[in-house]
Amino acid sequence: MKANQEIVNGFINHLMVERGLSENTIEAYRSDIERYVKYLDNKGLNIVKADKHILRNYITELQDLSRRSLARNLSALRTFDKYLLIHKYIDRLIMEDIESPKRERILPEVLSVSQINQILELPKEQTLYGARDKAILELLYSCGLRISELVSLDFKNILGDENLVRVMGKGSKERIVPIGGPAVKAVNYYLNHSWAKLAGSKRPQALFLNRLGDRLTRQGCWFMIKKYAKDIDIKIYPHIFRHSFATHMLQNGADLRAVQEMLGHVSISTTQVYTHLNQSHLRKAYAKFHPRAISQN
Repeated sequence: MKANQEIVNGFINHLMVERGLSENTIEAYRSDIERYVKYLDNKGLNIVKADKHILRNYITELQDLSRRSLARNLSALRTFDKYLLIHKYIDRLIMEDIESPKRERILPEVLSVSQINQILELPKEQTLYGARDKAILELLYSCGLRISELVSLDFKNILGDENLVRVMGKGSKERIVPIGGPAVKAVNYYLNHSWAKLAGSKRPQALFLNRLGDRLTRQGCWFMIKKYAKDIDIKIYPHIFRHSFATHMLQNGADLRAVQEMLGHVSISTTQVYTHLNQSHLRKAYAKFHPRAISQN
């Protein structure tokens, strides 16, 4: 329905221009709201005529989603509902009495240090793409970066003399993160041996380049990691390096606040999920090594 799509387009423009949200966040909103609009279109309904009864029926059709996905959809609908009210498409909120499901606590998957080391040895650094891939994997683990943060890095973001990287995180919030020695070495090797060849006649600002000399995309980085995953019997994906970074830091005594700052978490409760992993690590160590950990029957 054309009228519905025009309202959605205005909402997306509002998120971009007035709220300045990141591209990834906007795409998540777009996906969730367009799912809702498709439901309305199939029933010949207009957004502005939707009521609580229609909305509850729609939410019922989302019950097959995980609690996490359902909560995200409801959050998007609440934001959309407020937009409709502010712009006078509706005269009252229809989401205010609808509760979000309690979010289930899902502990992140984490690799062991030996598994990380095995993965970091996979790229053949002497090759054109191997040098780039080695630098990417080292940075992901050394700094705990999100994949979107990594592919957004420019030359100016690497403060080599200070072993630091300037990262632009979610909500355009900048943070400074230390880089470990092996990661610095890998980045320097890539810059000295592969970057210019990949750039060709172009002179981009991007740190990590694809075969065309353009900035490597998130999808391109994911494809690269997936390629290496085929070589070993370990499940790997970009965010697992971030999970492993945080968990290994805490296991080795890092302060929770420091880890929060390095990860770029707004709330420390987001970082605290890694303390549960750390507690699991401690319990296993206790059960294995304490002489009276095993109950006597």
